[in-house]
Amino acid sequence: MTGAEQLPPATSTRHRHLFDLKDWSKDDVTALFETADVMGEVMQRTIKKVPALQGFTVGLLFFEDSTRTRLSFDRAARAQSADVITFSSGGSSLSKGESLRDTIETIDAMQADLYVIRHPAAGAPEQISRWTDAAIVNAGDGRRAHPTQALLDAYTFSRSYQGAEPRDFSGKKLAIIGDIVHSRVARSNAILWRELGAEVTLCGPRTLLPDELAAEGVTVTNDLNEAAEGAHALMALRLQQERMAAGLLPSLAEYRQRYQLKSEHLELADPHALVMHPGPMNRDVEIEGTLADSERSVILDQVRNGVPIRMAVLYSLLVGRR
Repeated sequence: MTGAEQLPPATSTRHRHLFDLKDWSKDDVTALFETADVMGEVMQRTIKKVPALQGFTVGLLFFEDSTRTRLSFDRAARAQSADVITFSSGGSSLSKGESLRDTIETIDAMQADLYVIRHPAAGAPEQISRWTDAAIVNAGDGRRAHPTQALLDAYTFSRSYQGAEPRDFSGKKLAIIGDIVHSRVARSNAILWRELGAEVTLCGPRTLLPDELAAEGVTVTNDLNEAAEGAHALMALRLQQERMAAGLLPSLAEYRQRYQLKSEHLELADPHALVMHPGPMNRDVEIEGTLADSERSVILDQVRNGVPIRMAVLYSLLVGRR
C-alpha cells in the first residue's frame, strides 16, 4: 500500500482553532466523527501509522499534570507521522521568572504548526493564539473547557450504545454526577450533547453545582435518583479537592452515601445505559468499583477512543482547512 493510499479523506473545516465547542455545529461534529472512524481503522492495522501529517510539527504544551490527554495527543500526532515537541512547566524557565509570553515565543521559534495546550488559567489558549500563527487546541483550561474530552465522550456513546439509532442524540439523556462546579469536562459535555440534540442533567451537592449552567438549558438537581431516571449515559466525576476551598463538603462519607454512582442507579436508567468516567477515577468514592468494571462500563473505551478523536482534530485543523 502506498503512502497516498493510506491517507484518510480530508474533511474540510471552517475552524482555525479548537478553544471550545460553542461555535461547533452538529454538522461539524458529525464530520469530525466520520474522520475519527477512518482514524480508528488506522489504529486497528498491524502498522498503526499513516503519513497524514508528515512534515507538520505538533507542540504539546502542558502547564498542568496530565496522563490520558497528553499521552493520547502524543499518540495521535505520531500515528500520523507528525514531529512532536513536548513542554511541561515543571523544571522549565517559568520557575526562573520567565513570562508565559516569552516562554511561548521561545517555543514558537522552533516553528510548530499546532500547539496542544493545557493550562490552569481559563482563557489561556485564546491568549496564546495572539502570540503565534500556529493553530491551537485547548486540552483543558481552568474549569472552563475541555473540548476533546467531550468529543471523545460523545463519540464513545455513539459507537457503544446498543439501543436504537446510536448516532442520533435526539431524545437521549446524559446525566453527569459529582463535582460539577470545578469540572471543565461537565461544561464541554453540556454544550456538545445539547448541540447534538440530547438532554443534559447535572447532579451533585448544592455547593458543587454552578448556577450559571442552569441558565444554559440543562437540568440541575441534587437528587441522584432523579438524575439517573431514564438516562442513556451516566457519567461520574471525581471530587477535585485540589481546587476546592474548605467547607464545600460536610464529609467524604456523606458524599459517598448520597452521590456515589452505584448499580442501583443503573437500574433506574435506560435499559441500554452506559457508565462513563473521564478519569482519573477514585474507585468507591464517586463510582462503585464493581460498576466501573461492569459490562455497561465504557470507561476504557473512552480512553481508547481518545486517540482517533484527537487524530481527527489534528488532521482537520492542519489539513482540512487547506
